Amino acid sequence: MSFEAAVHAQAIEIDRLSLEMCARAGSGHPTSAMSISHIVTVLMFSTMRWSPDYPDYPTSDRLVLSEGHAVPAVYAAAARLGVAVGGDQADRRKLTVEDLDTLRQLDSVLDGHPNPMEGFPFFDAATGSLGQGLSVAAGVGKSAKIDGIDKRVFCIIGDGEAREGQISEALDFIVDHGLNNVLPIFNCNEFGQADRVSGQQSPEVMARKLEAFGFEVDVVDGHNPAEIKASIDKFIARHDDDNEVPSAIVAKTVKGWGAPSIQGNGWHGKPPTGDVLETALAELDDRRLEMTTSLASSDQFTIEPPTEAAPKAAPVGEPPTLSQAMRSMDMESVLHAGRLATRKAYGIALRAMGESSPDVVVLDADVKNSTFSETFEKDPALSDRFIECKIGEQNMFSVGVGLSAGGKIPFCSSFSKFITRAYDQIEMAIYSGANLKIVGSHSGVTLAADGPSQMSMPDVAWFRSFTTMRDHRGNPGVYILQPSDAFAAYALTNAMSEYEGVCYMRTLRPETEFLYSDDQVFNLGGFETLSEGRDLVICASGYMVHEANKALDLLDKAGISATLLDMYSLPFDEDKLLDIVSANSGYVISLEDNFGGAMGSAIADALTRSGDGFTLEQMFVRKIPKSAHTPEEILASCGLTSEHVLQKTMEMLQVV
Repeated sequence: MSFEAAVHAQAIEIDRLSLEMCARAGSGHPTSAMSISHIVTVLMFSTMRWSPDYPDYPTSDRLVLSEGHAVPAVYAAAARLGVAVGGDQADRRKLTVEDLDTLRQLDSVLDGHPNPMEGFPFFDAATGSLGQGLSVAAGVGKSAKIDGIDKRVFCIIGDGEAREGQISEALDFIVDHGLNNVLPIFNCNEFGQADRVSGQQSPEVMARKLEAFGFEVDVVDGHNPAEIKASIDKFIARHDDDNEVPSAIVAKTVKGWGAPSIQGNGWHGKPPTGDVLETALAELDDRRLEMTTSLASSDQFTIEPPTEAAPKAAPVGEPPTLSQAMRSMDMESVLHAGRLATRKAYGIALRAMGESSPDVVVLDADVKNSTFSETFEKDPALSDRFIECKIGEQNMFSVGVGLSAGGKIPFCSSFSKFITRAYDQIEMAIYSGANLKIVGSHSGVTLAADGPSQMSMPDVAWFRSFTTMRDHRGNPGVYILQPSDAFAAYALTNAMSEYEGVCYMRTLRPETEFLYSDDQVFNLGGFETLSEGRDLVICASGYMVHEANKALDLLDKAGISATLLDMYSLPFDEDKLLDIVSANSGYVISLEDNFGGAMGSAIADALTRSGDGFTLEQMFVRKIPKSAHTPEEILASCGLTSEHVLQKTMEMLQVV
């Protein structure tokens, strides 16, 4: 059997399996799967260098399915090839065609959209929220470049999702970083969910756009095996020749290829059943007779295995303390002054970690001189691990997911306010099990002069929702960290690097006084007692710890003894907090520099769950702030100064 006939036969079998598994599941997108079956066959059965027994082997070529709803095609191919599935390597088994009957079941490894954490390690990340896969592929490709691994990364993108702005961000990034090892394949089947795609996403226009971006573009018939393979072979040859101009394929395909009765509009996410399914299967049989005389088996193809992975580089010692790091950077005078912005301490920590850990990489989105991630880049030994993403935050975080899949520890930095643009991407990173570290500077209302367009107000509340759930590893979906001084910021940056999972740390623009020293230990999930009293507990975070510290003096003059807790982590040790509150008459004030639903709400939940009697007053930003010259001015306008804490305490305790 010729290569072309074998691919047709295998693709038709994938189409049949896609139709049948979606019909049994009662949902799914078989017609989208049928539009990519030939591309998937050429990749997985022929051109990719990988091992079905070890689908996540470090040096394997990778396939990122940005068009995640078309995943039945990949599942069908994986079943035909006996790809290993399961969570832990020791517990894996070969996927069978019979397993396809479990598509979308609660206990199945075959989730409705791709997700490696559900037991399908062939994929590097969860996709399905459209427009993100090409960025993930770019991250995987960038990781391979950093490590000097000859890995090729293929990414299938739908024509409808190509309208997403993140696709353009990713294309720019691929060109900027010379990622000639990443091949975007645009599946142009002409239909989205509700109707035809825009003419702006037609194959002809897509090709011109890609050429304008700087890609070498091939337009192919996506159901012609010879054209698909020739175009991929051209990409491989250009990559092997180290041609810096990246390649792209625009594939003209048919949604529901092989079964005319289910083509066109109205079949997106609608599996045919009953007589309609039988008609579609009969049409596929006709195509099989037309294009090949026998059913192909997987052994008619040769899959080249990946190269052997080199041993992973081990960390080089422990990072220095903050004091040691500052002295090595000629910052002795700053150390003695006793004041340093937490964003600057974060930059120092990045540099120290980068020197001790070869897996740390740093990404920024054109604000490196404000986030102080540039401290990492300025070290000549680390500059090749600094990745400038320009103003494209959504792409940056998805690239971080790809870097994580490549074994890196990515720290992604921007203003906290700008991180809100990428909430969807961060949510998908959590579902992917990514080891992503997110650091937002200029956090909270104390930014003052720049006004609300640059302040982050709802960020803690949004991230806090993920602290209330557990990820696939059984840990909080996110740890939120709000250091109040430089020593805390430095230590918590190191703690983030040692933890496998997603963390979000807020850093501050203003310089803040030192509250701690090198000897202080900070743990994810912890908090620190700064003073002990008996009448009430003040729980503060970040900058507001300093304002609460001022309030202690005012309270003391009023004859009120207060405990001050630095709530630097969400979630926190609830039992420990309840013990402290119980010892302080049950009165609590929470003080934070953002909108509500955040730390105060987490404390309220903990108090409520205890079933005991407590009184909590939440102090947070309750209006849209504006510009002010100083943090003190903006805090006064929002009712969050030490004097306001005194007033609130007097009201709570009914002190006249």
